[in-house]
Amino acid sequence: MADNSAPKNPSQRNLPKGASKGSLDTPLSGRQRILPKFSPDPDAFGHATEGFARFMGTPQFLVYMTVFVVIWLVWNTWAPQEWQFDSRLLGYTLLTLMLSLQASYAAPLLLLAQNRQDDRDRVSLQQDRQRAERNLSDTEYLTRELASLRIALREVATRDYVRAELRSLLEDMLEAQEELRTHDPSGAGSHESPREKVRERLKEKRDKQRSPRTQQIPKVKPAHSVQDPRVPPQPPTPES
Repeated sequence: MADNSAPKNPSQRNLPKGASKGSLDTPLSGRQRILPKFSPDPDAFGHATEGFARFMGTPQFLVYMTVFVVIWLVWNTWAPQEWQFDSRLLGYTLLTLMLSLQASYAAPLLLLAQNRQDDRDRVSLQQDRQRAERNLSDTEYLTRELASLRIALREVATRDYVRAELRSLLEDMLEAQEELRTHDPSGAGSHESPREKVRERLKEKRDKQRSPRTQQIPKVKPAHSVQDPRVPPQPPTPES
């Protein structure tokens, strides 16, 4: 036989002995609501609240409120006694109650709108901080890349350096041709030929040249001091 004394509702199994369903010592989950839980949409209610708060902070609201109060006072002061609904003898009690009710509702609405604005400012500040961190990381990455490019470009020959090297090579070629042309034939009995001497001299000159990192442009001799090899040398003119 099944035990019929077990409670049908699982939330009632752990209730203390002698505790009723609606008592204060009963957990909220074990109670039954008389009315359904009211949970309005916070976004829609917040938008409406902010709209009303903005309208209360405009000059139009002040003008409309002033006109309403003036009409109320004029009507209940100079209108016939049977037409008045807020007697002056009672100190405009109904108007005072209406203004108090408006103030009591306006303060929480303004606080709610201010809280929503604070939440938006907090989210905006967090996004700005994240954006600043990303910009800082991107800037550091670009700085490192530029530094690496500058270090890599130190070993690359620039246009001025290549031009200087070509000028130096052309100058060496012209000097070699000049030495071969003006070679003294009396030293023909030596073991080294003029070409080998010129080659060794050029090799020594290259070894003593500067490093590529200095990139200094060597001085080139003036054009009038270098003789074009294609033009034959002019014979000396006899003195008169």
